[in-house]
Amino acid sequence: MVKTRVRSSTRKFAELTKGPAKEETEKQYKSVASLLDRAVSKGIIHKNTAARKKHRLHKQLPGGKKPS
Repeated sequence: MVKTRVRSSTRKFAELTKGPAKEETEKQYKSVASLLDRAVSKGIIHKNTAARKKHRLHKQLPGGKKPS
């Protein structure tokens, strides 16, 4: 059930990144990150997996990429 909520929230985040609603996208990112952290605390996913997923999602945020 937890994995399903994470996947659904991630899909919703992906849809929001295509639109102009920056604030809503950031709010959804925080929600997905929170769900991932809860999944880690319950032992459902590994902490490095959650960190990798959060990093990849963060790069999709508007202005989320760091300059190289």
